[in-house]
Amino acid sequence: MELFSLLQEGKSMAFDEIYERYWSKLYAYAYNRLRDKETCEEIIQEVFVSLWANRKTTKIESSVSGYLYQAVKFQMLNFMKSTEVRNNYLAQFTHFREQLFDDSNNESIAFNELRMMLEKSMSDLPEKCQEVFRMSRVQHLSIQEIAQQLNISHKTVENHLTKALKHLREDLGDFLILIIVFGIMG
Repeated sequence: MELFSLLQEGKSMAFDEIYERYWSKLYAYAYNRLRDKETCEEIIQEVFVSLWANRKTTKIESSVSGYLYQAVKFQMLNFMKSTEVRNNYLAQFTHFREQLFDDSNNESIAFNELRMMLEKSMSDLPEKCQEVFRMSRVQHLSIQEIAQQLNISHKTVENHLTKALKHLREDLGDFLILIIVFGIMG
């Protein structure tokens, strides 16, 4: 709890210690349930970003460990719920598309419009943020691989990915689901 008190005071070394102490354990916990490396990395990243962002207002009743595991559990439940919603949306969209679009030319135009929307939105991001995002989503590199290739910290890669995803969610809204589902990245 002393470590958490230091974190609440804004001591980054306390955050670094908590991160180093729990990241791999939390990742293993999430991976044992979801079996998806990228999703687990994003969930753990989101928990730590939230921990840092809300450090002054977060109240921990029992232990830092207990709090972090509960936060990961909550994020996994949100992911599973959103996956179910996304799958339902995809099924409805596919049915809708089959009903309306027998013409592959129209599909190609719609696909290209989505790609252009994505590219325009990504062009609003800083250059390094774009590069990190493309390495993650197009080249399918892990956070660690990106950090090594760009010679930047693991946390910096996570920050770039968080910033990019937040921007794309805000800018593209529901279209982002279609872009992800149909693999329009890159």
